Amino acid sequence: MRRLLILSGLVLSLLLPAVASAHPLGNFTINRFSDVEVSGDRAYVVYVLDMAEIPTFQARQSGVNPAVYAQRIARGVRLTVGGSPVRLTPIRHALAFPKGQGGLHTMRLEIVLQGPVLSGSRAVIAYHDGNYADRIGWKEIVVSGSHGATVTSASVPATSTSDELRAYPKDQLRSPVDVTSATATLQPGASEGAAPVPTSGRALQAPDRVADSGFSRLVTRGHLSVGVILISLLIAGFWGAAHALTPGHGKALVAGYLVGTKGTPRHAVLLGATVTITHTAGVFALGLVTLALSQFIVPETLYPWLTLVSGLLVVGVGATVLRTRLRSGSWSGGHTHGRNGHQHHHHGHEHDHGHDHAHHHAHDHGHTHQDDAPAADEKALTDRGILGVGIAAGILPCPSALVVLLSAIALHRIGFGLALIIAFSLGLACTVTGIGLVAVLARKAFGRVSLEGRVVRALPALSALVILCVGVAITIRALPRVM
Repeated sequence: MRRLLILSGLVLSLLLPAVASAHPLGNFTINRFSDVEVSGDRAYVVYVLDMAEIPTFQARQSGVNPAVYAQRIARGVRLTVGGSPVRLTPIRHALAFPKGQGGLHTMRLEIVLQGPVLSGSRAVIAYHDGNYADRIGWKEIVVSGSHGATVTSASVPATSTSDELRAYPKDQLRSPVDVTSATATLQPGASEGAAPVPTSGRALQAPDRVADSGFSRLVTRGHLSVGVILISLLIAGFWGAAHALTPGHGKALVAGYLVGTKGTPRHAVLLGATVTITHTAGVFALGLVTLALSQFIVPETLYPWLTLVSGLLVVGVGATVLRTRLRSGSWSGGHTHGRNGHQHHHHGHEHDHGHDHAHHHAHDHGHTHQDDAPAADEKALTDRGILGVGIAAGILPCPSALVVLLSAIALHRIGFGLALIIAFSLGLACTVTGIGLVAVLARKAFGRVSLEGRVVRALPALSALVILCVGVAITIRALPRVM
């Protein structure tokens, strides 16, 4: 009884979201904030670097030296005063590794860069941040004055909308701030002001987090008994099935394809298996890139390319199915002779020529009108399409699955992590397969009903057209991100 209560508590704790862990902007982001501050008569830049779980994992593989990072950041920014570039020197820094998703950590680094003394009653400055230019994330700049210095005009605000990367506005998470340059006119103070000081304590821990999923927490469980492992695998499958119900996982594509090609339950199961294999392989491949090739390939830049490949696959499948449907005449409701084509039965002609025996000439007019060829073509079309649709639906690996893989490596639980990812992919495939089976059974149910009309007869071609349109939309959306 006690063991049952413990397992029940484990199930509830892993099915319900945890409070605070995942980075609000996603596991791949590198976020930067710059406060160009004139304190008295001297210019400073307070630079904040906030890395999400995956780039933090990569950075910690080779070690994080804050002094080295400070020098690198200083080389990546540029400040000009009156059109002339000035030197920025790191004088202070603070580093923390707040807890992130799936047992991984994020990183927050604050650096104070000291600039020159500003002479005169007016200073025109220009600032540009060129660090991590190829990485996605929040990019924010503010200009402020203190200790007698004032800002006359500026192209950016004086206060941060994200509280210096501590609290990202929820309504801007889908389109984060992207400002890397700023200009301003300031009035310096009469004397030197105090230099800015990095934050410490809870403020340095960047407490802004979102709910952690039960899937990413599975790999961090303390004691792994047989019961805990089995329950964890079941829960991973549940989260995979739930993940497949979120937008962008090809549900309409799967249903449309199986209707358009007159797919069978076997095809639905085969499609689910293809999704499982593709998704699992995608997670492992992206994990390999993250661990071994991150110096050459930025992992998150692969997602737009994978989206483009998915879109092109869908376009190819949709175009092939649509072409076949148009040739067969289903678009116009034409007369097709398939496997159940017209059979003209025997006509027995008896000719009596005065002999003792009669001649029976049985003429079998069994013209099937391409009876066997369309069936073979249909099977080949469906089998080829299953591969394309399955790859398109599973080619984009879930970032949470990648977090679980990296967590498993960090915790030396590689086998357990791989098993969780496979269970997650199986759960995803079960949902996809279920949607496919519903589409197949619904088509068969409607096939038993006598429905006339061109629209009804053209449904297979219409579904192929929908697939083609979905593929074109995915491709168009991916193109700007890869160009």
